[in-house]
Amino acid sequence: EFKCEICGNHSYWGRRAYERHFKEWRHQHGMRCLGIPNTKNFNEITSIKEATTLWERIQAKQGQNKWRPDLEEEYEDKDGNIYNKKTYTDLQRQGLI
Repeated sequence: EFKCEICGNHSYWGRRAYERHFKEWRHQHGMRCLGIPNTKNFNEITSIKEATTLWERIQAKQGQNKWRPDLEEEYEDKDGNIYNKKTYTDLQRQGLI
């Protein structure tokens, strides 16, 4: 017997039925209610606490990899010098560019 907390403590009899249930409507609905996408990362996870902590970790990791235009966007002045957006706008305000 395998129980899934995300599915409302529904019991699945046998390994095959348990593995198949991750693609079924009950599990998908439970994940949707938690605000978590039902991806392969969450296979074999049946605890609500485990699912939410994994989702928070995935979101934090994605946040580190996001493109931040204020730091990574580059501007070039007429002399060919390259600055990031913040430095460029600061120099422009000061009238140095």
